[in-house]
Amino acid sequence: MNLNDIARQYGCSVFSPGMNPAIPAKDISPLSQRQKSQVKIASSLRGAIQRSGLRDGMTISFHHHFRNGDFVINMVLDELQRMGFKDLYLAASSLNEIHEPIIGYIQSGLIRQIDTSGCRGRLAEAISAGIMDNPVIFRSHGGRAAAIADGRLKIDVAFLGAPSCDSFGNANGYTREGSGKTICGSLGYARMDAQYAKHVIIITDNIVNYPNVPFGINQRYVDQIVVVDSIGDPEKIMSGATRFTKKPQDLLIAQKAASVIVKSGYFYDGFSLQTGSGGSSLAVTRFLRQYMIDQNVKASFAMGGITGAMVALHEEGLIKRLLDVQSFDLDAANSLKNNRFHQQIDADYYANPFKTGSVVNQLDVVVLSALEVDVDFNVNVLTGSDGVIMGAIGGHPDTAAGAALSIIVCPLLRGRIPSILKHVNTIVTPGCDVDVVVTDQGIAVNPRRPDVEKALRDNHMELTDIHKLQAMAESLTGEPESLEWGPRTVALVTYRDGSLIDIIKSISQGEDLV
Repeated sequence: MNLNDIARQYGCSVFSPGMNPAIPAKDISPLSQRQKSQVKIASSLRGAIQRSGLRDGMTISFHHHFRNGDFVINMVLDELQRMGFKDLYLAASSLNEIHEPIIGYIQSGLIRQIDTSGCRGRLAEAISAGIMDNPVIFRSHGGRAAAIADGRLKIDVAFLGAPSCDSFGNANGYTREGSGKTICGSLGYARMDAQYAKHVIIITDNIVNYPNVPFGINQRYVDQIVVVDSIGDPEKIMSGATRFTKKPQDLLIAQKAASVIVKSGYFYDGFSLQTGSGGSSLAVTRFLRQYMIDQNVKASFAMGGITGAMVALHEEGLIKRLLDVQSFDLDAANSLKNNRFHQQIDADYYANPFKTGSVVNQLDVVVLSALEVDVDFNVNVLTGSDGVIMGAIGGHPDTAAGAALSIIVCPLLRGRIPSILKHVNTIVTPGCDVDVVVTDQGIAVNPRRPDVEKALRDNHMELTDIHKLQAMAESLTGEPESLEWGPRTVALVTYRDGSLIDIIKSISQGEDLV
């Protein structure tokens, strides 16, 4: 039998040079010349949008690694407005104060729906006042990753800012060629968008030599690259080392939380942890360090949003590995660049609730902050005592559910406002996922965790009932006045599996906030 007969038998074709037009022809020009002629680099943002196939009603996405220094979202939406787009679905991993111009884009009809993890500033106030016809959908970081991966959140065009990118599309949150204009460290939340969006546009102010490795986003996911003068304000994208709080109240809470960890049964050589980036939760790291040194305990890994405090413990040999979905300061970003065992991870790897391999499920301990906690251990991190949206879900419910021991830290009072209530304004993390609440006035263990209560009492820790904490707060401030909610539902709060856990209503004084 000849090749043609065998090919017919096995349902394939016989090789012939150049027969498959889907395979690019061999390029014999030098790499330096090929880089200059790459079609991925668009002539302008408008040109990239036109080539992307974006149409009215489609979904666009962005990441929030540039925090309050981000220029990309406003830049892109401004161009889309001038091009006449309407009814777009905005899926951003989170939104900050700098994104106030979105108010105008909602009013003009450019944006009809927002899907995000958090929202702050005037935009959040306007949403709370009922500016949108459709309620905002709030998702956790793990919930967003799952929704993208399983197709519930379909992204048509992703616009992803990157501090460095080569001409083929390998993008990163830092550069190894000089200092670069900006640095953000991990691109963990952007990686999901890059992998699943139908069309991916990298926006950068720093084209570097090929290959830009190690990369946060690799070239096979990238369709186009737009080079702009600036993607953000470096001082607002990334600060220096995150500073420890000096507030006595925060330090007292942190010290108590560290003691809970050490005496809980989950403090052993090789344990794993995640702590927050500010206030008491960050300060826990400082107190934990001394316990680790004194008892010769090392952590196998720390993860989540990484700070300079975690980097210091890693470089001291107290934490063996860092898994970084978001770098919170320059020390963390530079560590990701320079330390071999500081690794960048994406939100799917971090916290997808439908994957048993998600790293949140490998956590021994997580320490999380809260705006409000109620007597059923439900936690609110999204709305203030006035009912106005002011925060973000982030990975709060993901890590609380995944960790063997979830610890919530908050003061009993903030000024004259109680943090421990009969009922929180908005449930973000359900009480079934919360194990211990630590305040400056006492420590309460969830009745669902008698094992933790026993371990702490056996180690001579003084505990109290959460109802007593609530009563103490109320005795000092009086019973909080009930909020006067408006008639409209302005936001849907989803749990990590996509189910609806709460809603946010408009506020009665909302007209003053628009």
